[in-house]
Amino acid sequence: MKRGYFLVFLAASMWGTLGIFATYIYHYGVDSFTMVFWRVLFTLIILGSYIAVFLRENPFTRERLGFYALYGLVGVFAFYTLYFYTVKISSVGFAVLLVYTAPAFSVILGRMIFEEPLTGEKVVALILVLTGVILVAGNVDFSVNHLALLTGIVTGFTYALYGVLAKFGVRHERPERVLFMTLFFGLLFLAPFSKFSVPAGAIPYLLGLAFFPTFLGYVLYNYALKEVEVSRASIVATVEPVVAIVLAYVLFGESLTVLQLLGGALIIGASVLVHVRGEEKQGEALLEETH
Repeated sequence: MKRGYFLVFLAASMWGTLGIFATYIYHYGVDSFTMVFWRVLFTLIILGSYIAVFLRENPFTRERLGFYALYGLVGVFAFYTLYFYTVKISSVGFAVLLVYTAPAFSVILGRMIFEEPLTGEKVVALILVLTGVILVAGNVDFSVNHLALLTGIVTGFTYALYGVLAKFGVRHERPERVLFMTLFFGLLFLAPFSKFSVPAGAIPYLLGLAFFPTFLGYVLYNYALKEVEVSRASIVATVEPVVAIVLAYVLFGESLTVLQLLGGALIIGASVLVHVRGEEKQGEALLEETH
């Protein structure tokens, strides 16, 4: 169990670098859809090469194509489209805040679909996480229109659905192939909205975006879901914005307030709570089996 939580933490740390790479890429005038398109394309190349060379397998599969099409539509195309649209009509802080309603949806979906128990520590952790994300998001302007509120909440829901669909995917297939097929269909959905040329200077950052927060991040998370409940993984993954604000402080000199530090502490505290209680419950289950 410890390995699963560690993998979630590593995945969230990788996702925390997304904003850093995006900041450099935006300097070259690359629009959001095009950035996501090339991010997915480069990840497919990296991931496909890894599967073929190191795993000695064909990254493509003809099985469950309908499932992967749905997964790519929801987890890649819909999530990023809704996220960037929410940023456009509101603010980054507001969009990030609503993305992290995902743990609440994950707890509900985990209970409904996988019969994961709704425990006291999960409720406490959710409260800590939501409070922490509000503090980490900083000066969020809440005077936005109802459309931004709706798209932001649906973004959080699609983010939660990613974990649910991944849980189904890794039951039947290697996590790397699940990710490859999901990204492949996501790329098909993204292509009509993207430009196919980018400045040469942006390519190294696009490769970094593909390798760290996408290839490493999602492979690690998919492996973690083999061992960790969807609801618990989603809560632990909220360390992502904490990593992001620390990196922004170190690399770009962005301000880091006391309230943001407090928010980060609450998020990390929630992650530790979920991890520790998960370990205790696993230990109790093992003791019951031995008696």
